[in-house]
Amino acid sequence: MASPAHAYYCFEVLASSFDESTHPTLDKILELYRTSSSKHEDEQQDSEVEQRVDQFTTEDAPKDESQAPPQSRSISRLQAMDSPSRSETSTPSSVSIRSSNSQTTSSATTGVTTPSSYASRLNVTESYPMFVTWNSISRSGHKSLRGCIGTFEALPLEKGLEQYALTSAFEDTRFSPIPASLIPNLSCSLTLLADFEECRNAMDWTLGTHGIRINFMHRYRRHGATYLPDVAVEQGWTKEETLESLMRKAGWEPGPKRLLRGSSKPWEEVKDFHVIRYTGLKASASYTEWQEWRESVNLASEDT
Repeated sequence: MASPAHAYYCFEVLASSFDESTHPTLDKILELYRTSSSKHEDEQQDSEVEQRVDQFTTEDAPKDESQAPPQSRSISRLQAMDSPSRSETSTPSSVSIRSSNSQTTSSATTGVTTPSSYASRLNVTESYPMFVTWNSISRSGHKSLRGCIGTFEALPLEKGLEQYALTSAFEDTRFSPIPASLIPNLSCSLTLLADFEECRNAMDWTLGTHGIRINFMHRYRRHGATYLPDVAVEQGWTKEETLESLMRKAGWEPGPKRLLRGSSKPWEEVKDFHVIRYTGLKASASYTEWQEWRESVNLASEDT
């Protein structure tokens, strides 16, 4: 499953491209993310236990200590959970990491899936089709696309993220290259693609669940384009509006006859129209979130 750690890595790659520094490996980012997430979960659990102990002891404590009744079993258990000897055995199982040069294979040894273990489910050497998206965020919180490029060819995770973090930032021809001054206003999203299926017809896909990739013949040329799973929902489009917009993105233009009729489906007017649906594992992070996380794991101090 994709996690914010993968978006943090894209920020590291982009930032290092401007000062020509060496960015941390994806392995290191994932390891730091797992450690910080586990620590945060432990702190939350300790806080919840302390709150429950305070609640029980406040409600059950007698006004006259000399007449205090025997301590209830529930309080005894809660206090035992908060004692030093108990906390040592209640810590969640750690994540084991095996390193071989710069490549690391990670596996969670816990029997229960927790948020901190999500990132470890993706092996940096395994291959995935992927897209990296950069958005700029205004002071009012409005999000504007600044670059989105990816590949349907499966690439090793670290290599693919590094390549397309830069390609989408600098080579999306719809926009000027992202300057260093814009980084504090950016957010990054990455989408790992899976579950590719040929649709039975143009409508054989689900809004909000599937991304779609179309191809068709028009004016003796083959055209194609794709929208990721979240695009149609963010734009508030219907399936029909999504398909027509995607056809226009691919290079299709309605002829004068269709403008007059206005009722036929655009995909019915081209030849050899195909739709492939797919799902996406998406993760996002803003510049602020990336910087706060860097400070929390002392990664910023290692750069100096």
